Amino acid sequence: MRAILFVVTALAVIGLAVWAYQENYRTQNAIAETHQLQRQIGEARARLSVLNAEWAYLNRPERLRDLAEINYDDLQLLPLRPDQFGKVDQVAYPPSGLQFDLDGAVDVSSEGERP
Repeated sequence: MRAILFVVTALAVIGLAVWAYQENYRTQNAIAETHQLQRQIGEARARLSVLNAEWAYLNRPERLRDLAEINYDDLQLLPLRPDQFGKVDQVAYPPSGLQFDLDGAVDVSSEGERP
């Protein structure tokens, strides 16, 4: 009976050793994959910062103004003037059909009040 107990115990220890060995390699693979993903994220962030810098460089107002002047014959772009902008109260919004019950509403605007 003791021999069977020793054999079962030895098999259990061997089985646990094999399991621990496999888990160790799975963990090492997961850590290596995590490092690789972190490196890829860092490279993507570096590329993104370069692209943002290029975008800012290409969208300089003086450069765009020069391009608009050079390509005026094809594009017919004119510079913006302040009189081209309207006011919000000039916008014709479509009727909404929504009715709000304002009885008991609280006025939270600060117009006309100065501390």
